Amino acid sequence: MNGASQGKRILVVVGDDELRTRLRHSLAREGFEVTALRNGGTALKHVDERPDGVVIDVALPDADGRDLCRALRALGCHAPVLFLTTPNAVTDRMTGFGPGGHDYATKPLRMDEVVARLRELLRRAETEAPAQVGTLRLDPVSRALREGSHEVPLTPTEFRLLSALAAQPGAVVRRRDLVRAAWPEGAIVYDNTLDQYVARLRRKLRAVVSDAQITTARGVGYRFG
Repeated sequence: MNGASQGKRILVVVGDDELRTRLRHSLAREGFEVTALRNGGTALKHVDERPDGVVIDVALPDADGRDLCRALRALGCHAPVLFLTTPNAVTDRMTGFGPGGHDYATKPLRMDEVVARLRELLRRAETEAPAQVGTLRLDPVSRALREGSHEVPLTPTEFRLLSALAAQPGAVVRRRDLVRAAWPEGAIVYDNTLDQYVARLRRKLRAVVSDAQITTARGVGYRFG
């Protein structure tokens, strides 16, 4: 048992009875407090329990796991999410990050890998601190971008990307370093994927009426400040 797991509340949403039972037992052995549910509708009723981490199967009996993740976010659940998906389902894995997923594990599952990935997500969530550039503030708890009375929500990927830029205000951050900071290891991130996310962040910065801007260092990366 790992002390870092002790008392951490984990919500598991998996339709397959055998797999759900395996996950519940394996995580409980590691010291997690586990609530294991079969479908998304039931999971939404447990969101007030404020889990520290969530494990969601993309293929649920009553919903797409990514849609459940979106719904949890809308209800104020900002816990890190580990998706379970099938081998070689690149589309499933990549589209999971948009709704707010942080990482994925592929079936058939190795329980030691699930535990390791979950612990890393929890560790990362605990070490994230609010970032501030001038009067602009990034809040890791609400995943929000704030400037005065203006606020806009960020997806987890957007938050990690902007945090990596905000950590070095005025400096050019290389593209590969931004990808490493914002996406899980092993994720396939195309050049235009990074550019699209930067474009989204620029729109959100305009929405909070911020003077801070993201500028392009062509062929190298981006600068924030």
